[in-house]
Amino acid sequence: MNVQQLNSRFGAPSRIAFRAGFAGYPEVVLACRYGTAEISLLGANVLSYRPTGHAPVVFRPAKRDYNRGDKFHGGIPVCWPMFGNRMSKDLPQHGFASKMPFEVRASEYTEEMAEIRLGLASDDATRSIWPHDFDLEVKISVSMKLNLSMTTRNTGLEPFEFSCGFHPYLSVRERDGTYVRGLDGLSYFDGVKGVADCRLGGDLKLDEPVDHIFELPAAPRNETALVDEGLGRAIAVVFSGGGRTVVWNPGPGHSIADLAADDWRRFVCVEPVSDWPGGRVLEPGGEHTLSAAIQSVQQECKNEGADLQ
Repeated sequence: MNVQQLNSRFGAPSRIAFRAGFAGYPEVVLACRYGTAEISLLGANVLSYRPTGHAPVVFRPAKRDYNRGDKFHGGIPVCWPMFGNRMSKDLPQHGFASKMPFEVRASEYTEEMAEIRLGLASDDATRSIWPHDFDLEVKISVSMKLNLSMTTRNTGLEPFEFSCGFHPYLSVRERDGTYVRGLDGLSYFDGVKGVADCRLGGDLKLDEPVDHIFELPAAPRNETALVDEGLGRAIAVVFSGGGRTVVWNPGPGHSIADLAADDWRRFVCVEPVSDWPGGRVLEPGGEHTLSAAIQSVQQECKNEGADLQ
């Protein structure tokens, strides 16, 4: 569908609007009394999120536009059907969903929220990369929080192994003035040093390059908060359906082509992940959902009320 057709079928005045995006792929803007978000139909990537009365929550690099051909270090990319690069040597890092055009399946809105439902189903293009039949549905809504869910369904006749994750680039004033709460006592793999079975004591202070993959205890949901002393706020990240949290920032001297030399100062990634380093097996007819909520709160507030509603 073109932008006009999308607006006619799924749009809503002042709530849900489609517009031309980069590289010929449409974007959708969600708006309600609590905030706004921009999402590209290419990859179902949340490109921006700004709660009403708050600074932007999502970092987006200014160096170049968002397009299908290159990696994009910004927004909230979808990692699927693999998070990282260890599960399969045949898949690109973080899978291929972030480079695929999604279809719009439904939209919904009220005074309190605006929502879009996007889908990607297996076809000849995906089978040339990954030989399985699947349906992937990503639901994004803006309410008092930014709500995300990713549902994987096995529509084929054989089981397959997969992993998935959201990769939020959370905007901060200065990385060295931030820390992450909620991971105290957990074991992790240090991806910078290549050391396993590390254990965190206290808050995770971010004053050097970090690539920590935390193993989470079995729980209905997991909660962390990125505290930004420079902006006087905390960004709560609450999720269910996964067993790992990744905290990443490349630090100075990085070689990431689409980031400016000092962009590392302006974001920290706190990533909800289903599985790592391997995946989980999904039987024919089975499904799995990874859900996350991101909420900006005042720094002095504890991580309360950021549920998955």
